[in-house]
Amino acid sequence: MRQAGAYSGVTYWKTGPHSLPLARIKKIMKKSGEDVKMISAEAPIVFSKACELFVEELTKRSWMIAMQSKKRMLHKEDVASAILATDIFDFLIGLIFHETTTAASASAAAELPESETMSIPVEMSPFLQS
Repeated sequence: MRQAGAYSGVTYWKTGPHSLPLARIKKIMKKSGEDVKMISAEAPIVFSKACELFVEELTKRSWMIAMQSKKRMLHKEDVASAILATDIFDFLIGLIFHETTTAASASAAAELPESETMSIPVEMSPFLQS
């Protein structure tokens, strides 16, 4: 294997073909705005690599937190802790709190008798809106 470069102090290796489907990336890019009409062949490849690096970095930081807790399995709480501990992942904080608020609302509603349940509106993050 050949060294591809360094990113945030971690060395990455060339892994060969892209593991993310380029057609799906291109479809997401086209859905991102009405102004996007044509996309060059290289753009989805760059986005694919960026996604791979993003997932790898978030996974490594999450795994470090899991190891500090002497865990052998990565849980969503570890990912949430990594997001909260890293400034570059601040844009994901709304997703964490949306999920925990929804889960807390569901568990609280499950404990109440059916006559006392009510829907609790949760403010949606702009990242979750379709």
